This record gives sequence, C-alpha cells and structure tokens, in this order.
Amino acid sequence: MTTRESLVFRSDVTVELVKSSASDADVLFAARVSTAGEQSLEELKKDPERSKGLINYLMRDRHGSPFEHNSMTFFIGAPIFVFREFMRHRVGWSYNEESGRYRELQPVFYVPGEDRKLVQQGRPGRYEFVQGTPEQQKAVTTAMEESYRQSYAAYQDMLEAGVAREVARATLPVGLFSSMYATCNARSLMHFLGLRTQHELAKVPSFPQREIEMVGEKMEAEWARLMPLTYAAYNQNGRVAP
Repeated sequence: MTTRESLVFRSDVTVELVKSSASDADVLFAARVSTAGEQSLEELKKDPERSKGLINYLMRDRHGSPFEHNSMTFFIGAPIFVFREFMRHRVGWSYNEESGRYRELQPVFYVPGEDRKLVQQGRPGRYEFVQGTPEQQKAVTTAMEESYRQSYAAYQDMLEAGVAREVARATLPVGLFSSMYATCNARSLMHFLGLRTQHELAKVPSFPQREIEMVGEKMEAEWARLMPLTYAAYNQNGRVAP
C-alpha cells in the first residue's frame, strides 16, 4: 500500500514520443502514386525539400489521405479529465490507458500552477479566461489538495478492507493522473491540434481547456521535428487539417 503522506501534486503533463515512422517523404510517395504508380517508390530516396511545393498544394487544397501514411506513438501522463476530452478524437487514433481494475492507482494529482488562468469571463461561446488573484489561487490549491487527500484515504481504506480495486476507484476524482499510449498519424494529429490548441496562425479560432492544450503543444513539438515541411505547410495554410 502507498503511505497516506506520499501524495504528489503536479501542474505539468508528460508527453514522450516512444515510437515513430513519420517523415515528409511519406506524404510524397503516397501522393505521387496516383500519377507515377510504382515509380513513386523513388521518392523514398529523394530529398523531400525538392517537393515541398507539392506538400503545400496538398495541404492547401485539402487532399488529406497522403498525410495518413505515417505513425507516431506517444506516452502521455495527464489528469483523467484531459483523457476524457482526448478520447473524443476517434478517427485515426488508437488508445491504451492504465486500468484501475488491474493495478492500485498511484496518488498523483493535478493542481493548477500559478500561471493557469482561473477566472472565466463572458457567456458561453464568447468568453475568455483571466488570471486569478492570489487568494483564488490559494483557495483552489487548498480545496483540491484537501479533497485529494480525503478521496485517496477513502480509496486505501476500501482496499485495506478487501474491496475490489474496480469498486474502490469510484471514490477517486478526475484530477487523478493516468497514463496511456496514443497512436496517430499526421492528419489525425493536425485535426487534434486545430481543436485543442490556440495559435495566431489558425484560420478557425479554438478555445481549448488549457490542460489538454499543454499536451497538444508537446505533441506538436515532436511532430514538427519529424515532418518539418508538412508542419510548415500546416501553419502556412491556417492550421486546418486537410
């Protein structure tokens, strides 16, 4: 059992690229097969930089399927409420998350950092978040930490009494950290980023919850490194998934 004094409070998230097969050349051989057939295999040996105009054309005119012939697998550690938003994205994604039925869930909980805007102003569809006061930050931190301690203590009490993990976990809050592997392709990731990040180049504005945006930003940085020409075309064309 985990001792009751060992709760961990985090304001960050974990995103690690654990496996990938993704390059700009993947876009090019997939696109050129429509006109070159088996000769499209030659793209694997060529510098993708020479065909960045084709990548931009495909992005601009929304020919999306060539952007699906690649794969990225991420390990993600984040609060449960982030995963419940994340899994609204179903097309082009695969998920495997840790299970509270099969393991004792660890006492790691989310508490917003001082840079997290706490106050919502405006009505639904036309609102913004602004920085909270020190008093509000203290109230949030105190209330969350107290709630987490109580819920995890109740969880452990049930486990010690012999209650099944799948029953005992019901007392735990959505601020508990979970972990998962998420696998996607560039097209599905672009759609995710278009909805779950704010960006000055986006043609269509989005207003994501900050915590899932934190995950998106880390995934975006890894993708940009793997497929720089595709990433540049995505930004150049308003961050709209093809």
